[in-house]
Formats: sequence, C-alpha cells, structure tokens
Amino acid sequence: MSTPPAQDPLSRERAHLGSSRAALRAMREDVENLDITDVTANWVNAAVLQHQIDERIKALADLSHTPLFFGRLDYLHAPGADKAEGAAGERFYIGRRHVHDAEGDPMVIDWRAPVSQPFYRASKKDPMDVGLRRRFGYTSGDLTAYEDEHLSDPSEAAATSKLLQQEIERPRVGPMRDIVATIQPEQDEIVRSGLAGSVCVQGGPGTGKTAVGLHRVAYLLYAHRERLARTGTLVIGPNKSFLHYIEQVLPALGELEVKQATVDDLVAHVEVRGTDDATAAVVKGDARMAEVLRRAVRSHVTLPTEGVVVVRGSRRWRIPAYELETIVGELLDRDIRYGAAREALPQRIAHAVLVQMERSGEAPDDRVQDAVARNTAVKAAVKAIWPPVDPAKLVLRLLTDADFLAVHADGILDEDEQKEILWSKPVRSVKSAKWSPADAVLIDETTDLVRRTHSLGHVVLDEAQDLSPMQYRAVGRRCTTGSATVLGDLAQGTTPWATRSWDEALAHLGKGEAVIEELTAGFRVPTDVITYASRLLPHIAPGLTPVASVRENPGFFEVRPTTADEQVVDACEELLRNEGSVGLIAADARIPALTETLTAAGLTYLGPGEETTAQTRLTLVPASLAKGLEYDYVVLDEPQAVVDGEPDERTGLRRLYVALTRAVSGLTVTHAAPLPQQLA
Repeated sequence: MSTPPAQDPLSRERAHLGSSRAALRAMREDVENLDITDVTANWVNAAVLQHQIDERIKALADLSHTPLFFGRLDYLHAPGADKAEGAAGERFYIGRRHVHDAEGDPMVIDWRAPVSQPFYRASKKDPMDVGLRRRFGYTSGDLTAYEDEHLSDPSEAAATSKLLQQEIERPRVGPMRDIVATIQPEQDEIVRSGLAGSVCVQGGPGTGKTAVGLHRVAYLLYAHRERLARTGTLVIGPNKSFLHYIEQVLPALGELEVKQATVDDLVAHVEVRGTDDATAAVVKGDARMAEVLRRAVRSHVTLPTEGVVVVRGSRRWRIPAYELETIVGELLDRDIRYGAAREALPQRIAHAVLVQMERSGEAPDDRVQDAVARNTAVKAAVKAIWPPVDPAKLVLRLLTDADFLAVHADGILDEDEQKEILWSKPVRSVKSAKWSPADAVLIDETTDLVRRTHSLGHVVLDEAQDLSPMQYRAVGRRCTTGSATVLGDLAQGTTPWATRSWDEALAHLGKGEAVIEELTAGFRVPTDVITYASRLLPHIAPGLTPVASVRENPGFFEVRPTTADEQVVDACEELLRNEGSVGLIAADARIPALTETLTAAGLTYLGPGEETTAQTRLTLVPASLAKGLEYDYVVLDEPQAVVDGEPDERTGLRRLYVALTRAVSGLTVTHAAPLPQQLA
C-alpha cells in the first residue's frame, strides 16, 4: 500500500517549502507597503529611509531557481536548555536567509546563525546534540529528494552524502554560485572566524578558497552588521572577468552592499596607458621603493633660516629661526604624514606666538590662535618650509630625473636598478605621461605619505599570490584599522614578482599576525585531472601539499594528439554534447587562430567573464585570464605554447598548472607539439 500523502515526508517538506515561500512574499509585501510619509523630518531623511527600504526589498527577493532552504536539523534538546531537564528538541530548516511567519516564528533559519552551525560541523564523533541532519535535493528550484543522517545513532555507519556530491558536481552555467549548502567543517571554521583577526587561506585548485572568502564576508556582515555598515567591506580580485564571475554570490546570500574592485581600481590616481618590462616592474614593485618615496617626500621640507614676524594691531611678535627649526624638527621626529604635519605647522607657530602674548600679560584664546595661524606671514613661512607635494609630480620626477632618484635611492637601489626604472624619454606633464600599473601603485604610496588613506572594516583579497610587495602595501592601507581575508595558492603565482611565502606577503600587507590556514581537500577538480596537474608541483612549488580530491567520481580525462585546429574544435563539440559549460583555454598567442577556426565551424562562443547561457555554453579563454574561473569541461590547447608564452619556464609551468585545473567534470588536453617534459 502506498503511504498517504499526509504521511509522506517528501510531501511534508514540499509543503513547508511552499509555506516558507509564501511567508517570504508576505515579509516583502510588508516592507513594500510601509508608509513613510509622516515619519521623516525632511526630504534628506526621507530619501535615506526610502533607499534602505528599497535595499531591504531587494534582499527579500525570492529567487525561483535558488532553494530557500537546503537542510534541516532536529535537535535532541532545545538549544540553550539544560539537558538534564529533558527539554524537548526543536526542528530548524537551514537556508540562505531568515524567514518568519505572521506570528514571527522562524520557518527558515539563516545559515549564519549559531543554531545553524551544527549543520556544517556535527559528526558521528561529535553530534553537537543533533539527532537528525537532513539534506535536500532540488531540480530547477523544486524539492525532489532528501537524505538523512542519524548522528546520535551509533549503529548507523557514517556514509558520504550522495546529495552533497551531486550538488558539488552539478553542471555550471552562468556566474559562480554560492556553496552554502556544501560548506565543509574545515571551511566553516574559516568562514566563522572573528572580525578582529585576519586570516590567510592557502588553497590549491578546487579547494573552495574563493567561496570561503566570499562566505566569510557574508557571515561577518551577519554577525557585525552595524559596525561594517559604518566602516565598509571590499572584495579585491585579479581582473574584471573574475569579479564579473563572482559578483552574484553575495547578492544570492542577501548581501547587496559589498563593493568589488581590482588593485588597479584602488590606485587609479592617473590614467594607465603604458607597460613596464618584467625587470622594471619587479624593481618598482619591491618594498624598498616605499623608503625611496618617503625620502623624496620628506626632502621637500626646508629648515628655516629666518624668523617669522607676526603683526597684530600695534604689536609685533617675532618667532626666531632657531625656535622655528625646533618646531619643524619635532614634527619630523613624529614621522606623521606629510600633509598632516603641514597642517599642524601653522598651529604650532601660532602657539609659540600665543606663549609670547601670555608672557606680556595678554589673555588670548583659541580664536586668536586660529587668526595667527592664518596670518599672511605665517602662511608664507609654512609654504617656504613645508611646501605642498603633488604625489604624481613627485613620482614623475623620480622616474625622469636621474640625479633626484640617485639622491633618494642611495643605499637602497643599486645603479642598475635605478637605470631600469628611469624613463628614457622626457615627459612634459603628468597627463601626457604613459603611466604603467606599477607607476600607479607608486603614486598611491606617495599619496598615503601625504594624506591618510581611508580604512575599511574588512577586505577580502583573492588570488593574492600574484601581487607585488608594493601592491600588498596598497591593499593593506585599505584595512589598517580593519581585518583582512587573504586567499591564494603559491603554486599559481604567474607574475615575475609572485609571492614566495605567505609570512612575507602578510608582513607587507601589515597583517603579520594573521592566521595561515591550508585547504588541501579538493571538491571541484576531479581526481584524474588534479593528479595529472600535480605532476607540475615539484617544479613550481616543491613545499606545497598536493590537493587530494574527495570526489568519488574520477571525472573524464583525455590527452589527445592533434594535427589541425579543426580537431580542437571537434573536441569542444564532443564536450558540448554533455550538460554544462565548456571552456577552451589556450595560450594568448593561439587565440586569433582558434577564433577563426571556431567562426568557420559556426560554433558560437563567449569571452572570459561573460555569462554563459543554455544557448551559448562555450567560452574561449586566453591562458592569462583563466585564473579563478571554472567550467564543467575544459579543452586545453597546446600546453607547451602556454609555457612558452611566459618570460621564464617556472612562470610558464605555473600558468599551465592554472589552466589544467579549471575543469569540474572533465578535461581534454589537445596537442600537436610535444607535451612539456614535466608532464611526462
């Protein structure tokens, strides 16, 4: 006999899903129906309140293809209750956001709430007072399956969750999605680490480090919303394609206010139109440049040779040169920012005048001191002693004036290094200069020496292994009073200045106390693929632990010799017969030829970062832009060409390692030229 629908667990769970969606709609309608006509004092307050209401409405959107809840916890006892009293347990549905009914009782608990933590942490060894953990399976937003773990039942053996495996391996079409339903205990520990401390996550391909960083932001906004609303949060990625790929993760979790940027965006004080060769870029990115710039900025201070005479009414007050020199020396010794010291100097001179006034029997107040500070003679003295500094002009002079550079780089950069960064042709102005990305970072450093950079509450820095020491300093300035989450993989460093150790990188960032965590369990890359790619590790990062795939499905893997580009297209067409996205990754120099072949074959494709659709699932990706992206299936064209496209073999092998590890379900390596010997 069939089970009556009322007793069918799946039907009951579907009914709860329907009720929860209805409750979420009601929550949204309540906000939409708010009348603020007579609530605010003026139009400014009304505009601010209306903006907050609009953001709340967006956060309460019900995304039809995104499950409202993905798990359930049945507690043995009421959370927080004395277990000796035998308080009955409660049932909680765990989802992406909180949902309550008309009486205010929770129907879905936010995954970030403390009561939700056992969904990620509980185990047979430590059930955390959970009797049952239930996972739900969905198809196009419809609840279609469930899977139970009886954590308190010692007779039931621990087993790998099939639904968890299916969710990890679910085909990827469109932007990156959240992993809130599949967060593992070691990932959850990082996600829920406190706001006060900084964390560095070393993780190989497929270990979920990017997702962990984004989910940590979502958790911190939940736990410290008011504070971070004041101080701000920022996610920094390597390029626009990467940021576009991840931009939907936080909104899907209800977080709409997190800004995203690249390092180049942060330091965009000038228009970047030029490039540096590798040697010059390495020197400009070296942390020693910070001291060169500091010397150059402070060189503008000139010790006074004459006193200052301030006339007020019939009285003349004179501050002698030696007293001015003492004031200037004290400001230099404090080593405060150039601009702050320049603003303090007229007040210090005015204070010296007020001391003389008091000695003569007068009783000046703060208004008199401010007036003296604005006195023409005082302003003229400040301009002569501590003139204003334009950061871009100063950097331009360093890069074009060999004598000026030699003076301030003495004992820091040798002659060859100085010659490397000097421009060969004179430049008329800041606007006409062809600034490089490394030059923009130097200007940002100089700007901070002049005036303080605004600090945020929390910064996430992804793909950090490719940053230079000066770029780390630029990011660190954005979180001097806040914390940071640093994400990266030393084996994937593909710049000439790539990070050698996280301790060194964190020191440049100003977060030397950060905790370094390592993720070694691979959830994204199939076993056969990561095993093949790991052949490169002894040559590119000998000290790193290889990623161990936890996937039961070994994935599809093939190395296919070819004789023509048409065969590469054939490999793409074969993989497109499967469900999901396909990435064709090739050396940058090979992209034009492959573009022609794809077009001739009538195969439509996208560029990296563009959102795939059901109609267009193929993306043509230059190897230089593959980092951080992922596809269900990948065709990797000519591995040796990827290696040869970089200035040195180690960097080329690291670029190849990145390209080999972008696949979630299968990889086909095509090659006409011999494979690199390191893959043999």
